[in-house]
Amino acid sequence: MTATTGKVRPLDGIKVVEFTHMVMGPTVGLILADLGADVIKIEPPKGDNTRRLQGSGGGYFAMYNRNKSSLCLDLKSSEGLTLAQDIVSRSDIMVENFRPGAMDKLGLGYDALRANNPGLIYCSLKGFLSGPYEHRTALDEVAQMMGGLAYMTGLPDKPMRAGSSVIDITGGMFGVIGILSALQERHRTGTGRHVTSSLFETTAFMVGQHIAQQGVLGDEPPPMSVRRSAWSVYDIFTCKEGSRVFVGVVSDSLWQRFCEEFGFDEWATDESLATNNARVQRRDTIIPAVQALFDTIDIDELTMRLDRAGLPFAPINKPIDLVDDPHMQAGGLLDIELNNGESIRLPALPVEFDGAKAGIYRQLPKPGQGGLEYLQRLGIDSTRVEALLTAGIITPE
Repeated sequence: MTATTGKVRPLDGIKVVEFTHMVMGPTVGLILADLGADVIKIEPPKGDNTRRLQGSGGGYFAMYNRNKSSLCLDLKSSEGLTLAQDIVSRSDIMVENFRPGAMDKLGLGYDALRANNPGLIYCSLKGFLSGPYEHRTALDEVAQMMGGLAYMTGLPDKPMRAGSSVIDITGGMFGVIGILSALQERHRTGTGRHVTSSLFETTAFMVGQHIAQQGVLGDEPPPMSVRRSAWSVYDIFTCKEGSRVFVGVVSDSLWQRFCEEFGFDEWATDESLATNNARVQRRDTIIPAVQALFDTIDIDELTMRLDRAGLPFAPINKPIDLVDDPHMQAGGLLDIELNNGESIRLPALPVEFDGAKAGIYRQLPKPGQGGLEYLQRLGIDSTRVEALLTAGIITPE
């Protein structure tokens, strides 16, 4: 079955106002927007600074801000702040990821805003949840280092962050889980919640398996780069022409299929190799023999045979390779028009509803794009909006 895109909007009718930048906060807005919520991104008069990032941050805005409208608003003015408060009073959800206390100082904290909107679901994305560190500012990389993920990712003497903003993104996903839970509760009670998700606790949750491993086995787990494999074949191998492929044989039945496909008949009938734990003890002979065979097989034949045998395998790809991947092309990519006039295909939300994925119904907004229409949908008086435009408090598109 090939997924369709663009027809899934389960959150249609939900109004979301987003005061965010960088990755964690925009991820929350992206997920809600992809699922059909009407999301307005409040930006400074010159637009979100994330738009102008270079280097490893160059893709942040393009990836995490589709399907949103933009309103460039001067929150330092009393009129701009009043408008922002009015927008929130007419919204279902508010999302923010600024440093602790920043929104309270502006008059946009939860306690101030719920007075006029008791059903408001207010989501804060922070470095830390309640506790001794709650006042600290954090970043994805800070959390990875502090939470043990960088240690588990790198070499023993060289901690290394994961190759994506995994904590920002996952922390944002936990924020969405909290929001949707609060939304369900609001159906019963009519009252909103202040939901908080954090970088540090997200990292702790993700490395929890390693803490548990130490409790179960009694030994401190080494970094994954030098881990002792739990399976006899769970490695990256080189093919005939130099391409690389990961192969995992993670059960006794897969072992039999592996041996049958690749002609390891003696291994298949060897009772001393019948169980995984016994095979792990023989990795020093199994792995070189597998590599020697794979040295004679090109990548196309090898992947065909691994697929035929039903074995877990993966070519070693770069991110850009996914744009040409036939599986991703079958509904997993969205055509995004960048603000520089170029276009690129980016991954859709990785969820299907009855075989259909969420799609693109608003392209990346230019600064201020769609904001006036959003205010109109909220019922904000047009005369008031015109006055704010004339005063320069709202920056036109």
